[in-house]
Amino acid sequence: MDIKPFPHKLWLSSPTMHGEELQYITEAYQTNWMSTVGENITQTERLSAEYVGCRYAVGLASGTAALHLAVKLAGVRRGERVFCSDMTFAATVNPVVYEGGIPVFIDSERDTWNMDPVALERAFLLYPDVRVVVVANLYGTPAGLDKIRRICDDHGATMIEDAAESLGATLCGKQTGSFGHFNVISFNGNKIITGSSGGMLLTDDRDAADRARKWSTQSRENAPWYQHTELGYNYRMSNVIAGVVRGQYAHLNEHIAGKRAIYMRYKEGLADLPVTMNPYDSAVAEPNFWLSCLLIDGQAMCRETRSDTQASYVSEKGKSCPAEILEMLSAYNAEGRPIWKPMHMQPVFRENPFVTAQAEAAPVDEDIFARGLCLPSDNKMTPAEQDAVIELIKRCFA
Repeated sequence: MDIKPFPHKLWLSSPTMHGEELQYITEAYQTNWMSTVGENITQTERLSAEYVGCRYAVGLASGTAALHLAVKLAGVRRGERVFCSDMTFAATVNPVVYEGGIPVFIDSERDTWNMDPVALERAFLLYPDVRVVVVANLYGTPAGLDKIRRICDDHGATMIEDAAESLGATLCGKQTGSFGHFNVISFNGNKIITGSSGGMLLTDDRDAADRARKWSTQSRENAPWYQHTELGYNYRMSNVIAGVVRGQYAHLNEHIAGKRAIYMRYKEGLADLPVTMNPYDSAVAEPNFWLSCLLIDGQAMCRETRSDTQASYVSEKGKSCPAEILEMLSAYNAEGRPIWKPMHMQPVFRENPFVTAQAEAAPVDEDIFARGLCLPSDNKMTPAEQDAVIELIKRCFA
């Protein structure tokens, strides 16, 4: 198969636009509702609450802003430990630190690459006073959210579900973003649907939703002048951004179907290689397949060395490694990415506690990070382009 560099970049995941977005953006412009109030926000909150299955939704400037307000609603205090997913993007964890909390990282299970309920249960034995758990759904695959919620309830802990990457994914027929006491989704530019930015806080607690909405608009009191009795934030979603999200919602299921097709095409095309795709339990979970990832079998790994900022490898016949595959993809103008580096390995968090399922057990997250990578998963990628990506990966193992 003759492969030339792709004439346009094959992205990991970029926005897929349709046209309806312009209708709602134009409506905001023509009615002059260009700030943080307007019909687009109202309707986007309604669509989010109805789709996910929560009673209340609060439109915010980003998923990170939503997580920050969720942490505040959970009452995290300075110096207080909070259990957090270890394999995730830093935005899951940073809001805990904003409030002065101390993240305690929980290792992942191999079945989902998400927070291990067994490790979480052990963490409560080690730190029985913890009152808040923040769990993320990695790459659009649901964590064991039902098990984690039961553990939280048993220990009187508040569960925050970071569903930033998993809008549209389900566990036992229930939408992610509805399992926690407070839940978060993201409309960042690379997500399953986008507003270019923006996020949503979801909850069944009306008082919590009202407090989050107030905090997000600088905590202004109902007075004829600007009066404030508590700290506030400029976190409200723009009516313009909400117009983009409003137009995207009609295509959410279509986007998920496209991402699923990409995942399945990779799974079939790479079946004869010593690799596996990011896992999920098809009996209970249906991911949104936001990113397709692969994990190289241990015996098929060539020698790879990593520092905090660089990776090098030694090519070996019949073997490969993430650095080699990513280098190959980049040479042909395709974007890949290493798996999220675990939080307990990040320089900023290396002194924080980290809990595995068993004492002295080898961390699952470190192994996944060492052997895994994210593949081009853009919905605008054609089958022929994806076939070329598959062929490039096969060449790395030749």
